[in-house]
Amino acid sequence: MEMKMNGRVSLIVFFVIQCVTTLTIAKDFDFFYFVQQWPASYCDSRRGCCYPKSGKPAQDFSIHGLWPNYKDGSYPSNCDSSNPFDDSKVSNLESVLQKHWPTLACPSGDGLKFWRHEWEKHGTCAESVFDERGYFEAALSLKEKANLLHALENAGIKPADGKFHKMGEIKDAITKSVGYAPFIECNVDSSGYHQIYQVYQCVDASASSFIECPVFPHGRPCGNKVEFPSFSSASSRDEL
Repeated sequence: MEMKMNGRVSLIVFFVIQCVTTLTIAKDFDFFYFVQQWPASYCDSRRGCCYPKSGKPAQDFSIHGLWPNYKDGSYPSNCDSSNPFDDSKVSNLESVLQKHWPTLACPSGDGLKFWRHEWEKHGTCAESVFDERGYFEAALSLKEKANLLHALENAGIKPADGKFHKMGEIKDAITKSVGYAPFIECNVDSSGYHQIYQVYQCVDASASSFIECPVFPHGRPCGNKVEFPSFSSASSRDEL
């Protein structure tokens, strides 16, 4: 009788541990930041960049990440060390990821290190929504829906060297196209001018629809007039 009781207790303890582990991995959150960056601005800074091994990226916004967040401005990270990035799960997506989610870090890479970081730091905190492949597919789908470059070009805002644009007009163009206001982060080029660097858009907890941002991030602010540089002004290191 005592052995049966001990067995039941052990079984209960096992299930409790499993439940706690599952809850720890799932990590509840409120919404996502979907973040895209302008490659020419990434490269046109003091640190420069290295084009990926797949070649010079297209002059288009590229994905930085899809990040779970809380409404108080904080965020979960590195939620499941037992589920590391497995490149075999996205092997037939690699050419698409290299086009829309390229790495610009030095030395030149194939993107795997970048994607591994994004999945392990951010994607594992949304395992209640998708698996590894689903994470990358969701981000690719959101990029297509947002189509930031098209939204800006429709408003007459095009990449150019030495030309400044009003920040209000840039935000209005994206808001008009997507339906919700973005947060735009700027960096400073080698001449000290502000330029469009990253665009944050808020997405619902299912990672399917854009929403009004519950809270904006604390990124680097932009001035009233900013550059939208072309790749011809950007610098890259000779590590192609």
